[in-house]
Amino acid sequence: MKKVKRTTIYDIAAKLGITASSVSRALNNSSQVNEKTRELIIKTADELNYKRNTLASNLRKGHSKTIGVVVPRINQNFFSNVIAGIEETTYQKGYNLIICQSGEVHDKEIQCVNTLINQHVDCIVISVSADSYDYQHLQNVLDHGIQLIQFDRVAEELETLKVINDNEQASFEAVSHLIENGYKRIALLEGPQNLNIFRQRKNGYLKALEKHKIAVIDELIVENAWTKELGAAGTRKLLNLPHPPDAIFASTSDFSALGVLEVANAMNIKVPSELGICGYSNEAFTEITSPSITTIDQFSIYMGKTIGNLFFQEIASTEVSVKPKIISIKPELIIRGSTSKNSPL
Repeated sequence: MKKVKRTTIYDIAAKLGITASSVSRALNNSSQVNEKTRELIIKTADELNYKRNTLASNLRKGHSKTIGVVVPRINQNFFSNVIAGIEETTYQKGYNLIICQSGEVHDKEIQCVNTLINQHVDCIVISVSADSYDYQHLQNVLDHGIQLIQFDRVAEELETLKVINDNEQASFEAVSHLIENGYKRIALLEGPQNLNIFRQRKNGYLKALEKHKIAVIDELIVENAWTKELGAAGTRKLLNLPHPPDAIFASTSDFSALGVLEVANAMNIKVPSELGICGYSNEAFTEITSPSITTIDQFSIYMGKTIGNLFFQEIASTEVSVKPKIISIKPELIIRGSTSKNSPL
C-alpha cells in the first residue's frame, strides 16, 4: 500500500492562499486571527485530515511530555508491573511512555538509551542489564540535560535519582525464615555479582547464616544461576552432592526458583519436607505451583508509581539538591507451601 503523505500546516495554507503562520495561529486559538478565518482554517484542516504534531509542539515549549523506560525483560511480572505503575501516574499528567527492552544485553541497552535521547524524551527510567559493565551511556543522558531515574538494578557510582529495594534485609529475612523452619544446609543461587542487587542479596544470605551461627559452605553457593535454566542446572549440581542442601534460596528470581522446583520433582525429592525453596520477586505463577513458592514481594506497581511521582516532584521543585534522592522500598517475605515443613503438601 502506498504511504499517504501527512498533511502539514503548509498544505492548509497553500489550499487557502494564506501564510503558514496564519494557519498555525488559528489552530492555536490565537486572538490575532478573526473568528471567520479561524473557522475556515479549522474546517479545511478537518477536510485534509490534518493531525497536530504534538511532539513538535511540545518541543517548542521546551519539553516532549514523553518518558523513556528501559527494562531488561518486558515479559517479567516485576518489570511489567513497574511499567504499569509508571504509566498510571504519568498518564494523569498527560505524559506518554516509550518502552524499550535491553534483553540483558549491554550493547542493546546503549542503543535503547541513544534512541531515547534522539527522541528528546524528558526523562529516562532504567533498570540496567545483567550484561552491563560500563555506564558512559547513562552519563551521556545526564550530559544532555535529561532527567535520569534508575530503579532496582542501578549503577551506584552515578549520582542520579534512584528507587530501590532493601535487598539485603529481604534476603536476611528469607534465609532466617528457612533456618527458623528447621533448614540447616541452605544453598544460594546467586546472580551476576557486577550488579549491586545480587551482591546485596548475597550479603543478606551471609549475614543470616552468621547470626544463626551456621558455617558458610562454598560448594552450596552457585554463581550466575539467574534464569530458570541456570537455576535448574545449579540445582542438579547441588542435589547430586554427597551432602546436598536441605533448602535453596533462589535469590535471583522466581524463575530460578521454578527451575529448582522442577528438578526436585524430577528427582522425586519432596518439597518442602526434604527441600525448602524460596524465590524472589513474587511472580504470578508462584501462587499456583505445587507447592506454592515462598518468595519476596518487591511491591513493583508501587515502585512504578513512586518513580512517576518522583519525576513530577523533581520538575516542580525549585531547589537544587546536592545529592539526588534515593528512595528505598521495603520488600515483604511471602511465606507459602515450599518452605513450610509441616505442610501436608
